[in-house]
Amino acid sequence: MTDSIHLSDWQANRDRPIDVVCLGRAGVDFYGNTDGADFNAESSFKKCVGGSPANVAIGLAELGAKAGFISCLTDDAQGRYVRHYMENKGVNLDGVTTLTGEYRTSLAVAELRPEPEVVIYRNNAADLALCVEHIDSSYLSNARCLFVSGTALSSSPSREATFCAMQMAQLSGTLVVLDLDYRPYSWAFPEDPPHFYRLAASFCDVVIGNREEFEVMGIPHDVEGSHVSAASELLSGSAELVIVKGGAEGCDVFGLDSDNNLASLSQPIFKVEARKPYGAGDAFAAGLLFGLLNQYCLQDAVAMGAANAAINVTGDTCADAMSSLAPLQAFMRSRDYHFADDK
Repeated sequence: MTDSIHLSDWQANRDRPIDVVCLGRAGVDFYGNTDGADFNAESSFKKCVGGSPANVAIGLAELGAKAGFISCLTDDAQGRYVRHYMENKGVNLDGVTTLTGEYRTSLAVAELRPEPEVVIYRNNAADLALCVEHIDSSYLSNARCLFVSGTALSSSPSREATFCAMQMAQLSGTLVVLDLDYRPYSWAFPEDPPHFYRLAASFCDVVIGNREEFEVMGIPHDVEGSHVSAASELLSGSAELVIVKGGAEGCDVFGLDSDNNLASLSQPIFKVEARKPYGAGDAFAAGLLFGLLNQYCLQDAVAMGAANAAINVTGDTCADAMSSLAPLQAFMRSRDYHFADDK
């Protein structure tokens, strides 16, 4: 296999007013303030916005992209805080619906340490109340790309709304990216994820997941071949990129070359002293999508994702630790990374 992956024109539709619309959960995170402390020893917490799709939207906005968001938030202190934070970061929230009643904006409490315990409260989660009526086709047709979190597929009516959004995006020529984002507690029945992940992948241009998530997806794989079998199956459908994240081992990117043969490239991590692991995957997705949508070659875009992840884990939150573009590029060059257009 070679690294000559052939991509469609990611510069198409660059005149659209939104670069990426992210769909899925947004919530409030409380992070411990003491490095290395477990919950028993922690005495204070820092408030921030969390939830994978929200983090990706914020990460994109920090890099300079025009980001939008589709979800539901509650009309209470938590929901209003999330809305205020994201608006201040420059994220367009025209796709966000405000709910009243028994729904709650999600809450997470996280220790600040390399192997933390994170407790997430998702009872009557507002984002899972997203329904088909909340999906606006014109909002999606005004975006170059739709990024979907797999957690949005875990229950109804969010599941149907998510499929509706993916289909609308596909019909309007909007690129569709799925992050498998498997959270076991979100799924009522263990037999559901493979079915709905496979269905979602049929609408996608890009599928992102870690090795365990591709196993949950139920696609035959081979560990020694870095999930070549899984990539091959997905690439035989609508997907043109399959990204298999391997934690400390970096990631493998699969696609097809101009002769329709399987091609791949690998990206190692940028080594740093991590304060926590959460946020890395969201920062990776933000850096990757920003690169692909802004005329960086595929190798550079993937490296930008890896560097953004490395920067994020040195911070003390997810959203506040997202890098802007100049520091990201400076970090990469300080680690002897050479961009394709470097002279």
